[in-house]
Amino acid sequence: MAVSYKDYYQVLGVPRNASKEDISKAFKKLARTHHPDLNKNDPKAEERFKEINEANEVLKDPKKRALYDQLGPDWQHGQQFQGAPGFENFQFNFGGPGGRTFHSSGASGFSDFFETLFGGTSGGRGGGFHNFSGFSEPRRDTEAQLTLTLEEAISGGKKTITISGDGAPRTLDVNIPAGIKANARIRLSGQGTQRGNLYLRVRLAPHPVFQVEGDNLACDMHIAPWEAALGATVRVPTLDGEVDVSIKPGASSGQKLRLRGKGLGAGLKRGDQFVRLLISVPTKLTERERELWQALAAESSFSAR
Repeated sequence: MAVSYKDYYQVLGVPRNASKEDISKAFKKLARTHHPDLNKNDPKAEERFKEINEANEVLKDPKKRALYDQLGPDWQHGQQFQGAPGFENFQFNFGGPGGRTFHSSGASGFSDFFETLFGGTSGGRGGGFHNFSGFSEPRRDTEAQLTLTLEEAISGGKKTITISGDGAPRTLDVNIPAGIKANARIRLSGQGTQRGNLYLRVRLAPHPVFQVEGDNLACDMHIAPWEAALGATVRVPTLDGEVDVSIKPGASSGQKLRLRGKGLGAGLKRGDQFVRLLISVPTKLTERERELWQALAAESSFSAR
């Protein structure tokens, strides 16, 4: 089976003397226009996208482009080629007698023309070029979810994760920036589909103590009635460990205390932590406690209503 010549310059719509920058711009524009995800109702979009990707793969690489350009003056005729002098073990011409006909399995995802010229899956027979089957599909960025505890988000550091997707699960070490927030993205270069980038979108796991309110945290602190009336110093949990907080006399249930810089984030942009005071009363009283509460009620002039 003879192999049809492909005019990669025509595919990208650039002249043969186009610069590397012009080729890159043309490829990006066409790739956006013909991306299969954006043309789901067009059955030809995927083939067109593969053709654009193949043309870019050749013309962006100086060595592959030089080999391609040396096919000779018959490039514009789009003829069949089967062999002629040149290219070490390859014998190319355009329809000349006695030439070798190359066959291709197409396993790389590129055309027979590409595999014949650059070796394809057959081991790189063409002038030292190797297997380019890794380029069978376009590089694509992918996204996965990364769930962190609030402690992991605030302290950062290395975390080992397992990514499941195409192929076998992969284990990756991820460096978590200290103070990272929900919906932030961590980029892992080259870890996506076909060596694209993998983006990990951060999700914060529910916490047994703290509620997340934007950059701030909130928690409840139960205090006794006498602590609310007389004031007290209590230990309050934070993501940095427990701290002492002073409660002024006459505190009321639902009152909030602010702990500056104890929320989410890092440095000067770190949020605050709000502590909501909840006055709790004993549900079971000893006889002596009941007598004291009754004495207080008789003696006090305070009215809650």
